[in-house]
Amino acid sequence: MSGVLERLKALWQFIIPHLYGEPGETRRGRILRRIRIGIVVAACLVTLQSVLLVLGAWRNDRQIERHMGVAEAHVLDAGPRRSTIEFVTPDRVTYRPELGVLYPSELENGMSIYVEYDKNNPDLVRVQDRNASLAIIPAGSIAVVGWLVAGAALGVTALVERRVDRSA
Repeated sequence: MSGVLERLKALWQFIIPHLYGEPGETRRGRILRRIRIGIVVAACLVTLQSVLLVLGAWRNDRQIERHMGVAEAHVLDAGPRRSTIEFVTPDRVTYRPELGVLYPSELENGMSIYVEYDKNNPDLVRVQDRNASLAIIPAGSIAVVGWLVAGAALGVTALVERRVDRSA
């Protein structure tokens, strides 16, 4: 058991970059260390972006729920990430939200759907009975894929560093 832990610790130290150089670090070693730091920073930024995506969806839902209006809408142009709709509010004003509707999956052109919108900002609209929980899986998968790519890139840079050390 302790042998496995020691190997994992050695792998961790080999892959994860140190912030500060070690005495006697070569120029190539410093460049590779900085590349590895950049890879970790990029993966952290992708994760932060994913978290902000979910928080933004949750914020939009809260805004809609504070001043909720419900209306029947017609799908004008359906797409997997953006769908254009048109709906009429109870005071007979027609809206076509510029950014489309939130959570537009499984919509088709010409469909009639019910939407929930913010009465204070009718451009903020979501499909009825859909909420921010639908954003968790896509955002989580973006973060996971980001870390898988970062892990592969860190592994490649570790191998390159090992080869550079052997040749020097």
